[in-house]
Amino acid sequence: MGVARFWREIPQRYNILANECGSCNRVFFPPKESCPDCRRKSMGKMKEVKLSGKGEVITYTIIHVGQEGFEEQVPYAIAIIKLEEGPQITAQIVDCELDEVKIGMKVESTFRKIKQDGSTGAIYYGYKFIKRN
Repeated sequence: MGVARFWREIPQRYNILANECGSCNRVFFPPKESCPDCRRKSMGKMKEVKLSGKGEVITYTIIHVGQEGFEEQVPYAIAIIKLEEGPQITAQIVDCELDEVKIGMKVESTFRKIKQDGSTGAIYYGYKFIKRN
């Protein structure tokens, strides 16, 4: 990824940004250009919204064999989280013991290091989720 593209994507890297349909108020993450339900009525009515980052684990798995670049993090939990605004998101659960991760667990987003580029040393950040008190 080039430096210019990296800087253009900063708002998306540090916020969970979605689109909301101005006709039916449905929220989409990742953002969509038009609402698949309203179609023509939604053209030009989609607006960008920042999501709260709060949600609930609806399912999860524990990864024991990490993909390339994540081998040192195993074991770790990956969950599908239903956000308060409606969309579902897949993300890593951090800062809790693996046996604490449960379906129905309340979580909230946090921004953490995702990976580091070995050739340039650039550190990439993104959202992960932590247990909510």
